[in-house]
Amino acid sequence: MTATDPALTGLAQGWWALSLLHGRIEAHIERALQAGHDLSVREYSLLDVLSRQHDGEGGHLRMHQVADSVVLSQSATTRLVSRLEDRGLLSRYLCPTDRRGIYTNVSEAGLKLLAEARPTNDAALREALDEAAKNPELTPLANAVESLGAPA
Repeated sequence: MTATDPALTGLAQGWWALSLLHGRIEAHIERALQAGHDLSVREYSLLDVLSRQHDGEGGHLRMHQVADSVVLSQSATTRLVSRLEDRGLLSRYLCPTDRRGIYTNVSEAGLKLLAEARPTNDAALREALDEAAKNPELTPLANAVESLGAPA
């Protein structure tokens, strides 16, 4: 089946192409991060999101906000945080103003790994988009992704 299959509606064609593009990009980045840094795409995404926290008002994310940011369920996010904490890449602590809240910070080792992995992630994304742009069914979406990152 292709995105131009006449059995698909226009909406379904668009969704099929978007899903295909996402899957190809994620798989390409996954292979690169695993090979170079022993990180999954989800682990990289979690470290990236958490590394952007700050000590100012609203600067730390609660677990449900982290889950939304990495597009995982809260329970899957908690398991992922636990795995990265076990590897020494994250630490958790109680929110100083609400003892029910738990915050998560990236450790120095996590920040170092993230900095080492960022060029790999970016290069793999570039390669995956370049490859997708060669496919006529994916070219418009690859171009759209490119335009989202372009300066305004």
